[in-house]
Amino acid sequence: MKKRQCIFLLFVFSMTVMFGNLWMDRFSFGKIGDDMIDLYSLHNENHMIVRITNYGGIIQSILLPDRHGHIDDVVLGFSDLDSYLSDTSSFGCIVGRYANRIAGGKFSIDGVDYFLPQNEGTNCLHGGLEGFCKKIWQVKEIRGEDYVGLELYYHSLDGEEGFPGNLKTWVRYTLTQNNDLIIEYRAQTDKPTPVNLTNHTYFNLSGHQNGDILQHILWINGDKYAQLDERQIPTGRILSVTGTPLDFTTPTAIGKRIHDDFDQLIIGKGYDQSFVMSQQKKLNIGAILFDPSSGRKLTVSTTEPVVQIYSSNHLNGVNGKNDVVYNQYGGFCLETQHLPDSPNQPEFPDTILRPGELFYSKTVFHFDMVEEFP
Repeated sequence: MKKRQCIFLLFVFSMTVMFGNLWMDRFSFGKIGDDMIDLYSLHNENHMIVRITNYGGIIQSILLPDRHGHIDDVVLGFSDLDSYLSDTSSFGCIVGRYANRIAGGKFSIDGVDYFLPQNEGTNCLHGGLEGFCKKIWQVKEIRGEDYVGLELYYHSLDGEEGFPGNLKTWVRYTLTQNNDLIIEYRAQTDKPTPVNLTNHTYFNLSGHQNGDILQHILWINGDKYAQLDERQIPTGRILSVTGTPLDFTTPTAIGKRIHDDFDQLIIGKGYDQSFVMSQQKKLNIGAILFDPSSGRKLTVSTTEPVVQIYSSNHLNGVNGKNDVVYNQYGGFCLETQHLPDSPNQPEFPDTILRPGELFYSKTVFHFDMVEEFP
């Protein structure tokens, strides 16, 4: 039997904890040096299962029934730790200190220049060479009457990947009986530093093994987008989506216009765009993704000002879970965050966290089944 086919059979059982009709299992997922890497499996009574590992805070699986009760894993990823160690696609992980791109790998705070790794052309992407995706997080199990979850903690040292300040970061994942996967981010620093945290899960609501997401229907609660230059860095212009292939204010199939002759699609080789939310600074619906074939619907609510969509334009022959090969458009990311390159764009909302302040953001992924949308 191949390794990827039997990996879950080889897990060493560690713990099962029941909380009413919610429960949690913990399995060994491997080792990095002397550090144990675990896989935590959160369950609710609706047959929803969310699996998260303390390596990168990665959402490794989300299992959900469809309208007929058939259960599929609806996120892309790997069955074994070694594949995550070499992953360059950021499958399912916590992204930081700064999600998305910083132009030229540099920025200034209070007249002091800072230099970061240029790991995507001249850009610094997703926190550098070894951002939060590649870190081992401390884990505390949490529970309540209607939720079960994890609180992850990571201390990023002053100068890590070129960023200033010791940054303490907490990320809390909770699964509810209402099929909500809630992610809350908190951070504190002892020096001014940019902070932009998100999760980079690739969703395929028909099942990770079932091809592309081009027939998924997308609605976005935002009628403006950040225009990008050829480096995928914002030009500073926030433009209307009206009359462009970026207009998802009416629910539209992702594949309907993805090949249109439009500069932003050409630059990104598909959708890779920041949408500015119509409402900000409180928890609001940012986007809805619906798969007509399964009836699964994902509603994304967030306190962040931006939803970045990414149609997995650069996936090409990636060997994923259960020997499934992931290719272009095989998954879809809905990343709640701030605008790219904000430290170099003074007209954008501020992303500099200062001593004495608390960074906080919240995102809710709510899953349900419907016959049609809207």
